[in-house]
Amino acid sequence: MTNPPDASREDPTVWARPGNHNPADQPAGASEPETQQVPAPAAGERTQPVAPAEAPPPAQPQPGPPPAPPPYPPEQWSATPSGPPPSEDTPAAVKAKRRLLRDPMSVVLAVIIVVALLAAGVLAAELYARHRAESVVAAAAECVVRDKVSVSFGPTPFLLEHFTGDYRDISIRTAGNQIRSAKGMKADIEVDNVDLHGHGNSKGTIGALNATITWTSNGIKETVQDSVPIVGGLVNSVTTNPSAGTVELKGALGLGSVTVKPEVAGNGLALTVVKVTAMGAPVPSETAQSALDIFASRLINDFPLGIHADRVQVTDNGVTAHFSTTNAAIPSAQSDPCFAKL
Repeated sequence: MTNPPDASREDPTVWARPGNHNPADQPAGASEPETQQVPAPAAGERTQPVAPAEAPPPAQPQPGPPPAPPPYPPEQWSATPSGPPPSEDTPAAVKAKRRLLRDPMSVVLAVIIVVALLAAGVLAAELYARHRAESVVAAAAECVVRDKVSVSFGPTPFLLEHFTGDYRDISIRTAGNQIRSAKGMKADIEVDNVDLHGHGNSKGTIGALNATITWTSNGIKETVQDSVPIVGGLVNSVTTNPSAGTVELKGALGLGSVTVKPEVAGNGLALTVVKVTAMGAPVPSETAQSALDIFASRLINDFPLGIHADRVQVTDNGVTAHFSTTNAAIPSAQSDPCFAKL
């Protein structure tokens, strides 16, 4: 009787592995099942095949926490900076500055904008200062002549004149309603070289003042009627005679007339009586002359700043006179309230 072959000489793993098992058939990532080692049987014992151990089922993925939402909407992912904002010293900013400096057109435009802003500021200051000065001078002139006045300064920048305290080319125009109590009188005044560096009782000096005064015939009539006693009540019309240089004041209904001749007398004007008639007959002129002298001295011979008459002329429409003064001291507010705001 033949004994079976010794089982101990055979490979014990043959019994431990399942048949027809191919490791390549395992799914990827699955762990290879552990093989159970069976001890070799003793002599004379029969070996029993051992069933292979069952492979554990593959691990199921466990649900984890939901992914965090992105910090920006998807449409902004590409535009959202991933780091801190660039500083002015970053290479990009330095390159931009260099490009700006290399571009002459940009530099020129920047300079033009700055210059335009400065010019606009200076122009606004100039207009305001000029308007303010015109208002102050107009108020002083209106106080003197007692009529509406317009004032304008010359082409020299007013701010420059204001800083230096010297003013030139000042034009003053009255409305023509009256000068003081003289109805229908108008003045065109040119003032030059005004120095406001005052001292003592003077606010400064006026280098030169020239005024042209016109007095209409109708204004003469109204003024004489209102201001000259006795004679004024008789005046009904005024007629000028340029060739003779006289002015005739006529009464109503041929009651009488007074013919006067305007002349320069001293520093003022005088109305010299040439002839007085009553009912067509000449009469002494002393009474009319005395009344006209008082009238002229109070009306047109009492101007401030040393203004005096230079010449007078009779025209077809009335009387024209020229007045002037030089190096006149501007009175202080205590001396003349009209100049208080200068």
